[in-house]
Amino acid sequence: MDSNKKRVTAGVLALLLGGIGVHKFYLGQIGKGIAYILFCWTVIPEILALIEGIRILCMNDAEFQGKYFS
Repeated sequence: MDSNKKRVTAGVLALLLGGIGVHKFYLGQIGKGIAYILFCWTVIPEILALIEGIRILCMNDAEFQGKYFS
């Protein structure tokens, strides 16, 4: 799968299911994904996921690869 598809998928997952950390599991950040699940009853993970989703979708492919897969 190419980088652009991974970036868009991660961004959409963050926007739609980010409150339970699905995008973190997709990106291989298991510990952070578990933290999102543990705190999903609060609003904090949802707010963070919204911000992360927007940031991921605004990144270019090189920035995305450097941040999440290097």
